[in-house]
Amino acid sequence: MLGTLSWQQVRGGLCVVVVGIVGACSQEAADLSDAGIGAGENTPEASVPQIPDAAIIHKKALVIDAHADIEIPGKYSRYVGDDGLSQVAPDKMQAGGVDAVVMTIAVGPGPRDEAGYEEARLRADEELAAALALAADPANNTVIATDADAVLAAQAEGQSALILGLQNARILGREVSALEEFYAAGVRVFALTHMGHNDFADSSRPVFIGETGSYEVNEEHGGLSDLGRAAIARINELGGVIDVSQLSKAATLEVLSLSTAPVIASHSNVQALSNVRRNLSDEEILAIAAGGGTIHISAFRGYLFDSNDAKLDADIRAARRVAGIAEDYDYPFELYWEIDDSQIQQTYLSTVSDLLGPGRIEDMIAHIDYVVNLVGIEHVGIGNDFNHGSGIAGYNDASEAQNVTEALLQAGYSEDDIYQLWGQNFLRVMRAAQDGKAPSV
Repeated sequence: MLGTLSWQQVRGGLCVVVVGIVGACSQEAADLSDAGIGAGENTPEASVPQIPDAAIIHKKALVIDAHADIEIPGKYSRYVGDDGLSQVAPDKMQAGGVDAVVMTIAVGPGPRDEAGYEEARLRADEELAAALALAADPANNTVIATDADAVLAAQAEGQSALILGLQNARILGREVSALEEFYAAGVRVFALTHMGHNDFADSSRPVFIGETGSYEVNEEHGGLSDLGRAAIARINELGGVIDVSQLSKAATLEVLSLSTAPVIASHSNVQALSNVRRNLSDEEILAIAAGGGTIHISAFRGYLFDSNDAKLDADIRAARRVAGIAEDYDYPFELYWEIDDSQIQQTYLSTVSDLLGPGRIEDMIAHIDYVVNLVGIEHVGIGNDFNHGSGIAGYNDASEAQNVTEALLQAGYSEDDIYQLWGQNFLRVMRAAQDGKAPSV
């Protein structure tokens, strides 16, 4: 891990491993070879450290992806892979050595009235049914895991595990008791918001309201509402894992002040590197870690781009002017709902996508490095946001997960570090949450 000597540092003492910069290390190796160091019959084999075998480590690791959205077979989605299938379909998980994924029932913003709540619940029930059906099909070799031991048992049996999650309390209407229905159905990870505020909490991403031609206020509740506070208490009692991804900063800090168990951010990156309001501030990262929780870095280039790149910023602003919308933005893909014309909207999105170019696994590693250096390896994981995320060259779906392990090794992370990052940290939080649950539901 960072903070300890990596194999590169041991090898030469001079080559500092910087994510994505390998030329210096290559030159150092050549210089050492030319000097007769690390080569030749008289050099002990132990003096030539080797990168551990990524395939072996990846196979041994408990690989958990802390967040993916559920895709409903047969329904159109702009987020599926080129094959038209979920980016975490069972065959892709198995090809990539992914042992478990948090499959999340999620709905977007919508009316906060009885009709809107009914629509959100119907969608949620449909997504839940799709996940249960996927696990029920023997051809998928997949099970629903409702506790930490079940995740480990599935790995031991060579099965894929689905840990069910729920995102956006709009699904619950105004009923905290609805949490119990989803828990009874197998849901174990709970996030109160997606885009837009709801009756439980403020979101980090206020939405555009077409009827008024303006965005929501930045904060409606100043964090959590009374319903939100009651929900946090009930999730703790049930033994569920609380997920603070997509909450506003005030709501996240309030959750951390109330929760009796560690929490996760299932798919959140670092605001200091990518100044996206959806990413986490240092204050939030420190508070999550202080409570024993874990921050899971997302494979989503829109959360990983370099917000300090002045040319990129200028080019994005130019694209926004062409689209007829305000130059200021929270991040490139976020503020485009103002565009009524679907063709102009698509042109804008394509332009910004081209400006960003493909994301890199090294960008993910940079965010992992940052959190590790700030709070320690035991508070970091990976949650890809597949079926919404990626755009990462070499990591577009679950089948390519081993590429992340290889990049972590190249960056100097040890075998034990990788085990913690990929699954042990998530499982520790899951176990802590379930051990603190009330005796009965």
